[in-house]
Amino acid sequence: MSLTVAIQMDPIEGIDIDADSTFALALEAQDRGHELLHYLPDNLSWRDRQVTAKARPLAVRRVAGDHSTLGERRTVDLAGEVDVVLMRQDPPFDMSYITATHVLEQLRPGTLVINDPAQVRNAPEKLFSTGFPGLMPPTLITRDAEEVRGFRDTHRDIIIKPLFGNGGAGVFHVGPGDENLNALLELFGTINREPLIVQRYLPEVRQGDRRIILVDGQAVGAINRVPAEGEARSNMHVGGQPQPWEMTRRDHEICEQIGPALRERGLVFVGIDVIGDWLTEINVTSPTGIQELGRFDGVNVAGMIWDAIEARL
Repeated sequence: MSLTVAIQMDPIEGIDIDADSTFALALEAQDRGHELLHYLPDNLSWRDRQVTAKARPLAVRRVAGDHSTLGERRTVDLAGEVDVVLMRQDPPFDMSYITATHVLEQLRPGTLVINDPAQVRNAPEKLFSTGFPGLMPPTLITRDAEEVRGFRDTHRDIIIKPLFGNGGAGVFHVGPGDENLNALLELFGTINREPLIVQRYLPEVRQGDRRIILVDGQAVGAINRVPAEGEARSNMHVGGQPQPWEMTRRDHEICEQIGPALRERGLVFVGIDVIGDWLTEINVTSPTGIQELGRFDGVNVAGMIWDAIEARL
């Protein structure tokens, strides 16, 4: 099976080829004989019921500093010329991102979009987790400062973060005696009109924040990301160190509970975050971690993802 695959992503020139999951997916697709096209989210257009993108042919190779070649840009009919679109640009999950899901949704049924854009739109990563009772730590979603203060009074030690943020941006650990809470809430209020998500602080994060990868609803492995000294966030781009991880019984319980919902929604490639016994996020927009998992466990997650995609076709 030879497919034409269009990858909607941020500029490929500056990626880290040893960590970027989209690069691994592109390399696997190319090894299978699929034709690759690359375009930026800003190059996506809808006109008179036709969805197009100004795309460039793409070739990739695992050579640092020379990992990609882009051909001449041309306008591509994503419905008529493309078999699969990988929606892989990074969040934030803002109105631009949401608009792209509406546009790509119109490619159905002829062109397969991974992950399913309508379901990505309906599964904001921190909100989606709230649909699975018993899996999340104590959590509050609100813009009401009095509610936030009351939540801290109850749980003493809390984490505050933007509801639609990503990559650890804007994440604050606020202890029981921290006098900056009111100023922090005022600051968030001036930045945007969105609610905040507030959770009980989980001290287990010092031992790591697990990223578990699910393909078509099935857990395929996990890594543990240990935050740097003096850092509340475990994201790898802010210094979190990936380590091998043997999935626990609780990890499997969480995956078994959410897996069927992911599969039913066409969310083929998902990464969930687990601290201690608690699910904190379900990442469906542009999950990462498959290269680290491959190095630790020898698992070709990109191959599993392409197996799932090809099975749908």
